[in-house]
Amino acid sequence: MSSSDDDAPLMKGKEQALSKDVISKDEDKAMDKQVPSNGHVEPGISIRMGPVDDQMDIDEPAANGNANAKRKARSSITNGKSYKDASSSEDDDKPLSKRRRTSQQAKPVKQESESELSDVPLKARNLPKASAVQIGESSDSDTPLNTKLVKKKEAIEQAAAKEAKAIRAKEKAAPKRKPKAESDSDDDVPLARKKAPAKKANCVKKKEESDSDAPLAKKPAAKKAKAKAAATPPTKKGKTKLKEEQDQDREADEEEEEYRWWEDNAKGDGTKKWDTLEHNGVVFPPEYVPLPKNVKLIYDGVPVNLHPEAEEAATFYGSMLNSTHNVENPTFNKNFFEDFTAILDKTGHGKDKDGKTIKIKKFEKCDFKPIFEHFDAERAAKKSLPAAEKKALKAEKEVAEADYMFCMWDGRKQKVGNFRVEPPGLFRGRGEHPKTGRIKKRVLPEQITINIGEKAKVPAAPAGHRWKEVKHDHEGTWLAMWQENINGAYKYVMLAANSDIKGQSDFKKFEKARELKKHIDRIRQDYRKELKSEKMVDRQRATAIYLIDQFALRAGNEKGEDEADTVGCCSLKFQHITLRPPETVIFDFLGKDSIRFYDEVKVDPQVFKNLKIFKKEPKTIGDDIFDRLTTSALNKHLTSYMPGLTAKVFRTYNASYTMARLLKSLKATGTIQEKVKAYNDANREVAILCNHKRTVAASHGASIDKMNERINGLRYQVWRTKMMMIDVDPKIKKKKGAEYFERPEDLDTEWVKQHQDAEVEEMRQKITKKFEKENEKLAAENQKEMKPKELNERLEKADELAAKYKKENKTGKVEAEGKGPSVEKLEGNVDKLNQRIENMKIQMEDKEGNKEVALGTSKINYIDPRLTVVFSKKFDVPIEKFFSKTLREKFDWAIKSVDEDWEF
Repeated sequence: MSSSDDDAPLMKGKEQALSKDVISKDEDKAMDKQVPSNGHVEPGISIRMGPVDDQMDIDEPAANGNANAKRKARSSITNGKSYKDASSSEDDDKPLSKRRRTSQQAKPVKQESESELSDVPLKARNLPKASAVQIGESSDSDTPLNTKLVKKKEAIEQAAAKEAKAIRAKEKAAPKRKPKAESDSDDDVPLARKKAPAKKANCVKKKEESDSDAPLAKKPAAKKAKAKAAATPPTKKGKTKLKEEQDQDREADEEEEEYRWWEDNAKGDGTKKWDTLEHNGVVFPPEYVPLPKNVKLIYDGVPVNLHPEAEEAATFYGSMLNSTHNVENPTFNKNFFEDFTAILDKTGHGKDKDGKTIKIKKFEKCDFKPIFEHFDAERAAKKSLPAAEKKALKAEKEVAEADYMFCMWDGRKQKVGNFRVEPPGLFRGRGEHPKTGRIKKRVLPEQITINIGEKAKVPAAPAGHRWKEVKHDHEGTWLAMWQENINGAYKYVMLAANSDIKGQSDFKKFEKARELKKHIDRIRQDYRKELKSEKMVDRQRATAIYLIDQFALRAGNEKGEDEADTVGCCSLKFQHITLRPPETVIFDFLGKDSIRFYDEVKVDPQVFKNLKIFKKEPKTIGDDIFDRLTTSALNKHLTSYMPGLTAKVFRTYNASYTMARLLKSLKATGTIQEKVKAYNDANREVAILCNHKRTVAASHGASIDKMNERINGLRYQVWRTKMMMIDVDPKIKKKKGAEYFERPEDLDTEWVKQHQDAEVEEMRQKITKKFEKENEKLAAENQKEMKPKELNERLEKADELAAKYKKENKTGKVEAEGKGPSVEKLEGNVDKLNQRIENMKIQMEDKEGNKEVALGTSKINYIDPRLTVVFSKKFDVPIEKFFSKTLREKFDWAIKSVDEDWEF
């Protein structure tokens, strides 16, 4: 069912086949005979979900290295990363979790018979199904998992409809708003609409920088510092105590009133974002440092001297020869060499040692290895620097950039997220981007527009340069902007994720999802009705909303010729959907970030029938499924239900509402770890119910292998411990039986030898690293370092372990270890080891079960963080168990704005 590669070029030139404007009753009835409809729309659950598999019917990977290689998460403007590590791509709704790209889009599915409406299914694939383990349930239930999930999702939708009607009825019955002094309690009003509390209630104490213009709460702060000092246990050393007291005094002086913007409805209603804005501009990447004289590009066997601009371009490519998935990509190489030769033409190409011009015309004759070796050596040297020196360099960098890290926004100090201008380099893009390998030019001050307050001092441009423009855009939340040369996209310097402005953006996103609660029943009722509309445009729109709501498909936008061929619901093509009667739809396309989206789902019979109509001849490969629908038209329709409603709000609403229902019925008991597991199980269920998937990480297989090896190592220690029992009491062998003491068959002699060698080597490395670290610390404190003799003495432990294993292998006996070994003690050790093995097996099963379920994506991007905070407070689990430090800063507003009684 796959088409040949020759089909692809033909699609570009052909005209799109369009669906009819109206679906006739006769045609509708004829379809009904083929696909009987029960008139009931079942909530959607994946039958199969998974990434590209070895057995999938797809193209072979292109020659760009490992198709399964992970790609580091990156943003177009670096934030705390070195310029060499910086990359170009950026995405507004990017999950924090890492992604990997697939090599090529799947081959389009070719209709075998244009007269037949039903498609021939794709060939069978061994894709993993959602297991009971994945959703935290036991697998021994008699009820099929898919049936169980469908019933649960249906119950959640029914509860949502009931709740929406109740909310609207309550709002309708509520009396007209009284004057503020007489106003009733606003407990049921959404948080975004509540009136701001009095000024005192609107502030809490928070550690902040002392140069803020906000008034200091000195008296309360002093009291708090005094209380802290009283609560601090006395220390043995007077100096330590004095230092602690000084730190407390400084903290007290630096405290200021924290602005609780989520409780203030005076801001954010209009378009004006700030009144005063001050900042120090941007940090430019360092100027290019020419290569040493002995490091040159070699062309056709001859070392050549290049103009600095051309040499810098050569270093972009030469420094990344270890990135095989890029440098083995023909498109990447072609694009780079085109841009490189354009620079060479401008700068006069290369010259040999005698000054004779060498024309560089063929990429194949270029040898970048000397350049790579130079940068590789530099990277290795940097990595091997002593810890103290690394720390000093980091501190030096922080001091140099300190003035750029914060701005003053309406008199409040706010952290800037990405104040560094993107360095020049090679554009990589995501997926099969047609411009991958193009040279990103150095951004000059003359290209940068600064946004700042009218009364603020404009930061000085670098010597000899000037800014493109200085603006005072009070409606913009950006501090600086410029246009990059690859895609012509605008890059912005914005505030950090934990700033008020970014927090307000997240807050509004989740509040919009909460608002959707009131309207979800009417939207679902309407699209179910319009699934049978005579008008093609209405039927296509209803079908698209069904797919977006039930299967978390993104809406999708049309792509230009220079953009990666990624797809969403509205831009699905004929070949991206395969229909398998009676009700299964197979999606197969490159989704966001060019990650392959493969899903087999059961849909309502009416939806199945509609998709057959939308694929009806003369449509064929390359034609749009939803040819009467655009993303903008879809979103315009959705705004008729609720201002600001777009297709992507459904993902947030469904995840948050599902999690809210699950947490409401959750009875988390036991230890902290058991409560965390209960939360993770609910999170996993949300990810499955809302169809949040991820591509299996390239390192997953190696990680599972490593866990297996650790389990085998423990099994080997179990066997050794049992042999020690024989050493203590030889009669125990007869008592317990010879079988009890047999070594597992798979742990053969060869495996044992390899394991022993690895264990000895691991011990050597640990001892050596610890020795080096201790010496670094001594050197940093200007103390005498330990001599190599000390290391050799410590390494004797590893030699002793190697000798012990050698003796055991020779004699077949294991001497008992430890003080006063007894059979009872050793049996206890065996039990402990077996328990560790069982725990590790559970962890491995959990890891394997979660490999395609995007738990992080659900928790960070789609589940309202306030729900996690509610769980944390309700069940007394530290929030650190769910949110890292970065996420705690990002969701600071959520942590501080709700208690355990808050409801989504």
